[in-house]
Amino acid sequence: MDRHERAGSPLDLNGAQVYPEYLDPAAQAALVAALRDVVAQAPLFSPETRRGKKMSVAMTSAGRYGWYSDRSRGYRYERQHPEGGAWPPIPDQVLGIWRAVAPGARDPDCCLVNVYREGAKMGLHQDRDEADFTQPVVSVSLGDEALFRIGGTERGGRTQSAWLRSGDVLVMGGDARLAYHGVDRIKFGTSTLLKGGGRINLTLRVVD
Repeated sequence: MDRHERAGSPLDLNGAQVYPEYLDPAAQAALVAALRDVVAQAPLFSPETRRGKKMSVAMTSAGRYGWYSDRSRGYRYERQHPEGGAWPPIPDQVLGIWRAVAPGARDPDCCLVNVYREGAKMGLHQDRDEADFTQPVVSVSLGDEALFRIGGTERGGRTQSAWLRSGDVLVMGGDARLAYHGVDRIKFGTSTLLKGGGRINLTLRVVD
């Protein structure tokens, strides 16, 4: 384990596992620098939902696949950026986090990069566009605090909420792999990691 990673006992959040402050400030800054290279190769864009509404987050991806959505074909993975060209590789720092908190899992095929600016949010949803639900989903938080909400595998059930802070890592596996989850709001200005404020969330998934 890298000296900048601090993996104590995880906290349970409705079946998901949260590693608070897993990345120290130096590791967070190094990861943001690596993500700038990703964005330089695969610029941020704002996809549409199946109903044709623009999402409030900007996003891009790294890995074999990138996540995409539009009105005509809905939610899916694509091998190329919407402007053309393959997605850049997943940064080594990100793969290191995955391998440490998800030992035994196959390496991820996709690292989705979501950028939340002031007012952005993400409604409750399931991650179910993948082929193998035995593989976990790993999320890394960078920047401003986010109010994360997670429920069960049925829409409309009881949910639990917690603030995710910069450097936190969350793992959704086992019974929590198909849990409904989302981000209700961002506490803008709670971190100085990102110039101009905001939050980056990395979501790592095995696609095939």
